[in-house]
Amino acid sequence: MAMSGDAEPVVTTVTVVEDFDSFYRREFGAMVALASSVGAGPAIAEDLAQEAMVRAHRHWSKVAGYDNPGAWVRRVTINLATSSARRRTAEVKAKVRLRSRARVDLPADSPAHEPIWAAVAELPPQQRAAIALHYLEDRPVAEIAEILECSPSTAKVHLHKARKRLAEVVSTGDSHD
Repeated sequence: MAMSGDAEPVVTTVTVVEDFDSFYRREFGAMVALASSVGAGPAIAEDLAQEAMVRAHRHWSKVAGYDNPGAWVRRVTINLATSSARRRTAEVKAKVRLRSRARVDLPADSPAHEPIWAAVAELPPQQRAAIALHYLEDRPVAEIAEILECSPSTAKVHLHKARKRLAEVVSTGDSHD
């Protein structure tokens, strides 16, 4: 404490800021356990705890000044674990829905079709999707455009380019140009 002119005490507060490495060593194991208890599996819990710590490190100049940086990283860990659990639940539901639909077998069962489907697999994603929607699901161009979220003319271009590439494969027998 320092004294100024008329004996009024001047109080100086010094805040000791913990370095991130010490914080990490102290809190990481607890974050893994927390993420695991909120619903993440052990491997996922470790990844989520690591992500929470990465975020703490990224904002450490601000987080370190909080009264309780551990509370902040716990909130981040809980949010990440909750989001991860929600995503996994949605994925499981989607897989169940997909399995319940009739399975469409690719016509690659015939050796004659194998080079064509190998070439389809090498097309850019939009062209590959357009071919599959058109030939496997027999969808019209307008519906393909809607599914691919593009205009009908763009869907036609995807089909045209894909057909052109597939014609090259069929005529040359080479799927790797």
